[in-house]
Amino acid sequence: MKILLVDDEPLARERLAALLRECANVEIAGEAGDGRAALEAAARLHPDVVLLDIRMPAMDGLETARHLAGFDSPPAIVFCTAYDEHALAAFDAGAVDYLVKPVRAERLRGALERARRFSAADVARLETASGKPARRSHLCARVRGNLVLVPVADIQYLLAEDKYVVVHHAKGEVLIEEALKSLEDEFAEHFVRIHRNCLIARDRLGGLVRGPDGSIHAQLDGVAVTLEVSRRNLPALRKLVRSL
Repeated sequence: MKILLVDDEPLARERLAALLRECANVEIAGEAGDGRAALEAAARLHPDVVLLDIRMPAMDGLETARHLAGFDSPPAIVFCTAYDEHALAAFDAGAVDYLVKPVRAERLRGALERARRFSAADVARLETASGKPARRSHLCARVRGNLVLVPVADIQYLLAEDKYVVVHHAKGEVLIEEALKSLEDEFAEHFVRIHRNCLIARDRLGGLVRGPDGSIHAQLDGVAVTLEVSRRNLPALRKLVRSL
């Protein structure tokens, strides 16, 4: 069983590593100090289990777990944290166990045994039972086999194309396999729909312009192109422009 250790405290990782060395049939595949590094390491190392802290910089453990659950072969997640108040949210995120620091060897062995019985079907079951998850701070894409994390705050607009959504952001664009409607629901406070195939960042909206053919387009700050607004979405967008 390959294990990835994720904790922003090196001493905590050392303690877990020492406990794991006492467990049979366990290999420490790697370590990471935050959520972003954990996702990159998991994509590269394909661990069976991720021992994951919750409170970390850049991306916390709960959001990291949600991204890991979207992998083709998701690892089992065991949270290891000093705070017991996050237990419900941890199981909502698909965890197979929740260990409170300092982690005892007996509890760790029990968690690993549960992780051995973990399967991708468990992820689907837990996601169905958990209800609406917390809003993410990043979107995750794969570019030429590499994992790319795009901060939601950097996204200018989202454009649906066939079964993909093109994420246009400050540094370029990436493709993700998510439904535009689900992104609209999750990030309703951040994006507004201007067309059946397009969401724009509310804080990037600079105004509306009329084209030669009479169509209305949205201007976005920092974006060279204008984006067509449908008649259906125009009244709400005009109201938003007046409130700017």
